[in-house]
Amino acid sequence: MPASPRFRRVLVIVIDSIGVGFAPDADRYKSAGADTLGHMAEFFASELGRPLAIPNMARLGIARTHPGGLAGVPVPERVAGAHGRMQVTSFGNDSLDGHWEMMCLPARFHVDYFPEGFPQELLEKLEGFSGRGILCNKPYSGTQVIYDYGERQLKTGELIVYTSGDSVLQIAAHEDVIPLDELYRICAYARTLVNGPEITMGRVIARPYVGTCKEDFTRTANRRDLGLEPTGPTALTALQDAGLDVISVGKTWDLFCGQGFDRSYHNESNMDGMDHVDEVMADDWQGLCFTNLVDFDAMYGHRRNAAGDGEALEAFDERLGHVIEAMHSDDLLVVTADHGNDPTYQGTDHTRELVPLLVWSPSMHPGGVDLGLRTTCSDLGATILENFGVPDMGEGTSFLPRLS
Repeated sequence: MPASPRFRRVLVIVIDSIGVGFAPDADRYKSAGADTLGHMAEFFASELGRPLAIPNMARLGIARTHPGGLAGVPVPERVAGAHGRMQVTSFGNDSLDGHWEMMCLPARFHVDYFPEGFPQELLEKLEGFSGRGILCNKPYSGTQVIYDYGERQLKTGELIVYTSGDSVLQIAAHEDVIPLDELYRICAYARTLVNGPEITMGRVIARPYVGTCKEDFTRTANRRDLGLEPTGPTALTALQDAGLDVISVGKTWDLFCGQGFDRSYHNESNMDGMDHVDEVMADDWQGLCFTNLVDFDAMYGHRRNAAGDGEALEAFDERLGHVIEAMHSDDLLVVTADHGNDPTYQGTDHTRELVPLLVWSPSMHPGGVDLGLRTTCSDLGATILENFGVPDMGEGTSFLPRLS
């Protein structure tokens, strides 16, 4: 590690699912024409009669991620930061894929999907371990599944097991019927069933909820993601091995099974996550803080709620302004995403999109640098490694020299 890296602290904030236009391979993922941020901005301009108010990201060049600009979002004459887009090359289209690739471990292997429901053998093992029956076993929206099956679960105590267009096994459980410790134990066992070789899945997700009836069932912040263990070293483990601090805020810890992190903060919400970011940035450390804010995806994208998604982005942008004001001259900020989830698109699944790349430091000269279309998200990890003088992982091309 160099005695004095250019940037002492790197803060990466993943605004989960805020894609910036369909990727070149979008057809393979049934995502042709998807554009999470672009369509969100158009919705605000046409349906709400006002622009999407994200002045801090606008100052960093977010409108430059779209060749024709973003409806109602200004393009400053002198962009403050470097800006571009990144293409996810991992085979999957889920958070695990995008985050692993950012840290120089593209998930270029096939995982299993179950559009017709999980095999009976797997369900029988779950039943045997938990002592509970199984409900649903279909692809489903997370809010709709508790609406349709939650009242029966209140009566019978059965597990609501479902999936989606992603490689995920999800278990919804009412917190008063199946206590959190029990749900987490069941999900941990389910994780052992899908680690391969017969079945390999990206994530198992515990989905707790509360309420008295289908009309008021609400999912809680006690969600847990149990990811597939990383299949090799990552930029996180390389940084940790080099003696640097590696901090997780949000579900980044879950997506890497904690590997490479020194400490972590669980988010109750986007705003709680930004509280953690403020806390971390007030500390003295050297290395990487890798943050995920999941509300955009979980609360709005999957529910196809364009107004809520945009309002959440506006709330984030306001908090981002406070982070920018508090940054030191040797801090580096990166805002990006892991995939898309167009709230105006058909269905309820993720959309295959390019992701934004906004990079800024108080020490950078104003005027903006166009980083172009990065052909892999691993360019981000490669840049962080070069900054700290850590050998590259053989994936990605650093853009550190362009951050003037």
